Amino acid sequence: MAEGGISSFWGPVTSTTECCEKNYAYSSYIAEFYNTLSNIPCILLALIGLINALRQRFEKRFSVLHISNMILAIGSMIFHATLQHVQQQSDETPMVWEMLLYMYILHSPDWHYRSTMPTFLFLYGAVFAAVHSVVRFGIGFKVHYAILCLLCIPRMYKYYIYTQDVSAKRLAKMYVATLLIGTLCWLFDRIFCKEISSWPINPQGHALWHVFMGFNSYFANTFLMFCRAQQRGWSPKVVHFMGVLPYVKIEKPKAQ
Repeated sequence: MAEGGISSFWGPVTSTTECCEKNYAYSSYIAEFYNTLSNIPCILLALIGLINALRQRFEKRFSVLHISNMILAIGSMIFHATLQHVQQQSDETPMVWEMLLYMYILHSPDWHYRSTMPTFLFLYGAVFAAVHSVVRFGIGFKVHYAILCLLCIPRMYKYYIYTQDVSAKRLAKMYVATLLIGTLCWLFDRIFCKEISSWPINPQGHALWHVFMGFNSYFANTFLMFCRAQQRGWSPKVVHFMGVLPYVKIEKPKAQ
């Protein structure tokens, strides 16, 4: 959105996308103030998930998944703080890498050729990063990302219908709810920006999208950790930190 009156430390905007928030309204170092700070909950939730995965010795894939969530949130902070094209890639490229990681975790238990899929996904991610570094995709990136998300849904639904635990199913429902609400906030910010600009208070739809997607990733990761623990026979159960934040607690057989 248009400049907020404070001079820019980073120079003119070179990114291919901007959100409905006045640029440099509070600081010359932060282009979109709320869109930058709204990534902090995402980092904290991913950190909590990472600590739980390490403490209970889950498979390394889940530690990598939580770390990827943190990298994505940090990349998003850098992008929204600068609105530069190079930093935009630090937001968008990790988004694609994260979805490829989700695809691996979702499909790997039933994949017969174990080295084929991770090799393909790694090469796909590397080629995308290289191409994206020189090509501005614009709307093409959004379509590409949406397709990757849609490819994960059937497998997530399969996990949901085969899970009998009520608390685990609630995690999946919260995953869907935060995705829908977050998407509505994102669309509202994009479609009605002209009207929002005349309001005395900006609801900061894109910042809300960040917050909801932070919880969305956390719920998705926790649900997948529960399902994987069931597959490994680790007797998982969903418990709550301070009675609020759900996480998975496991009991591994002594042989493991």
